[in-house]
Amino acid sequence: MLAGTQLTAMLFGLALAFAGGALHIPDNTHEDDTADITLDALPELPDWAHAPLPDFTGYQDTAEKKAAFFSYLYPRIVLANTRILMLRDKLDYAATLETLDEPEAQWLERQADRLRVDAETGSAEQFEMLKRRLDVLPPSLVMAQAANESAWGTSRFAREGNNLFGQWCFSKGCGLVPLARADGASHEVAAFESPYASIRAYITNINRHDTYRAVRNERELAREEGRFPDGNELARGLIGYSERGAAYVKEIQAMIRHNNLGYYDREFRELIGKDTGIPALMQLATGEESRFETSGIARKEG
Repeated sequence: MLAGTQLTAMLFGLALAFAGGALHIPDNTHEDDTADITLDALPELPDWAHAPLPDFTGYQDTAEKKAAFFSYLYPRIVLANTRILMLRDKLDYAATLETLDEPEAQWLERQADRLRVDAETGSAEQFEMLKRRLDVLPPSLVMAQAANESAWGTSRFAREGNNLFGQWCFSKGCGLVPLARADGASHEVAAFESPYASIRAYITNINRHDTYRAVRNERELAREEGRFPDGNELARGLIGYSERGAAYVKEIQAMIRHNNLGYYDREFRELIGKDTGIPALMQLATGEESRFETSGIARKEG
């Protein structure tokens, strides 16, 4: 994605700060989306990204509830993925430099720390590992897990904490205490400023936690073969996401197939194209929510 490298270079001096969290797999920290990823050179989030979760409890028709849920999620997934693609472009630019200046080196160090990459700054190993972890997730996978973990946006943790994926946190007061928490346990279910922040934290966790290495490997293989990552295939790497293991994976895959969520993967692939550079991505990252509207709930084809 070198088409935007000139603009990327001009933007190296900008710095914003955001953060990602942890999921079911216990972790010793939780950072919310306002302190995570050092999203240097990225614009401020559009106002609609901060919108609260709609009330999905009032729907009587299941198809209508699903349509509303997916229509709300899709723009936020596109936004999160678009910002990741901008960072990948910046990573590509840094890899072309013969010598890293201090700002570039510091940026790489921050990304390595955030994504838990232990390698010498500016080394080929660091660039390779960052490229593997700094990548998008197919909307189908994100949507299926959000629907499963949040009961289609109606769970207590979704309604009170904007938490769509069951992310945990481990400092007192960082979230909501589970009603059925085991004696001696200290974790809470993280609370987020917005559902978008929950999505961003979820993607960060999948991108950096050792438990989801298989997801990243499958994604990298797809890129090497010139394919857009398939949510159904990537779901195989989620066996450690739930204590239900393989049964959980099969459930997520069934949700992707039954709801034809591959439709949203195709929409996203067509939206970003194959050679989108920073200028076009910048337009997506700052556009109105209506720009990401699809033709509605995915329909069965054939």
